[in-house]
Amino acid sequence: MSTVKTKDGVEIFYKDWGKGQPIVFSHGWPLSADDWDAQMMFFVTRGYRVIAHDRRGHGRSTQTSDGHDMDHYADDLAAVTTHLDLKNAVHVGHSTGGGEVVHYLARHGQSRVAKAVLISAVPPLMVKTAANPGGLPKEVFDNFQAQVATNRAQFYRDVPAGPFYGSTGRARKPLEGVIQNWWRQG
Repeated sequence: MSTVKTKDGVEIFYKDWGKGQPIVFSHGWPLSADDWDAQMMFFVTRGYRVIAHDRRGHGRSTQTSDGHDMDHYADDLAAVTTHLDLKNAVHVGHSTGGGEVVHYLARHGQSRVAKAVLISAVPPLMVKTAANPGGLPKEVFDNFQAQVATNRAQFYRDVPAGPFYGSTGRARKPLEGVIQNWWRQG
């Protein structure tokens, strides 16, 4: 298993396939590098080197109870990037991974980066406040925490079956395999 150890002793798992210009994928919460497999297979067959890591506390990385903030996530991404000596990399981040990519650029600069792609990235502040009236009410996050604390497995099954892949108004029927894969990673 390929890992790199961070300054604070956390082991970060990563996948590293192919040769060519690197594309680095940062996943959303609560997923893992596995969520990028289809995109990684697509790009590796087109001559790119593709890398994806499991964020601390996710997948095969150390299941630590601390360091779950964007600064640590950015530093962990920097550890992977430095360890693999990536240059001219395209960084792709989805959801929490988008915030991770932005923080990585802000903390570690862009000398190793060719481009950044943000896909539905988390904003700097998600909760509704007087200064952020477009945010979500705090009760939404309190409800998420309560569901994860009381029945984590069911929460991780309900999210992809409901708002992510099963929402009404979609032209296609949700694919059970996609829902199960999301649930497995969570």
